[in-house]
Amino acid sequence: MEVRATRAGPDHLGEGPCWLAGTAELLRVDITAGAVHRWSPSSGRQRTDRFDGEVGAAVPRANGGLAVALDRRLLLVDPEGRKRVVAEVEADRPANRFNDCRADPGGRLWAGTMSKVREPGAACLYRLDPASEEVEVAVPSLTLSNGMGWAPAGDAMYHIDSTTQQIDVFEFDAADGRLGDRRRFAAIDPDDGLPDGLCVDAEGGVWVCLFGGGAVRRYDDAGELSAVVDLPVANPTCPAFGGADLATLYVTTARHKRSPEQLAAEPLAGTVLALEPGVRGLPTNRFAG
Repeated sequence: MEVRATRAGPDHLGEGPCWLAGTAELLRVDITAGAVHRWSPSSGRQRTDRFDGEVGAAVPRANGGLAVALDRRLLLVDPEGRKRVVAEVEADRPANRFNDCRADPGGRLWAGTMSKVREPGAACLYRLDPASEEVEVAVPSLTLSNGMGWAPAGDAMYHIDSTTQQIDVFEFDAADGRLGDRRRFAAIDPDDGLPDGLCVDAEGGVWVCLFGGGAVRRYDDAGELSAVVDLPVANPTCPAFGGADLATLYVTTARHKRSPEQLAAEPLAGTVLALEPGVRGLPTNRFAG
């Protein structure tokens, strides 16, 4: 399978890609640079918005704005760029920050935190209601909340707590956004890399990036490994389907903390990569708040 470099990047710590169908752009963040990028594959043009802090994620809103995870705060940004803080968490944990965030099919925002010092159980996965703007803990006692996504039928939610070296799947109630039973969906050997971001395709396959493992994997809906794509970089971070037909898999990558020697050996580190895996993705969910 051919993997090609796009003209997007390089990022220090590229993350959180998602496809904006209305403008045919790929939205992504560069965490340590405090940047939110909108990049057009057709024109090559990129618009960047800067924030003062680490931007864990940016999620499109139904009104055209963004929900942005900045350090330990959740901001709503309107289409004109005005910002409003709607939640702040874990003020007693200065070594934590928000990491991956996604909207579910019902428009709720799911936002996970991570411990930058890998303190076991210090992080959580939160759920933000779009109507009340109330935030509550959905999954406590995590360490590095990471990739998440929903099955095509909307009855299951996948989630990664990276240091557990596995992907979990929860029963999901689409009507009220509540989580049910949790089980291990797939285990990943530490020698193969750290499970990072994920996305779900239209057939129910789960694609996951292996940070430090230089690959993206697909597990079918039964949790069986069905594809492995080797990449020209050691640290892929998150996959997302995009393009007019959602047939292109984009993969953000990182050059963060790589030595000069490592970067010389990986000239594409930090670049957004692209490939056509033969399956299509699902449309991007938007936060309804």
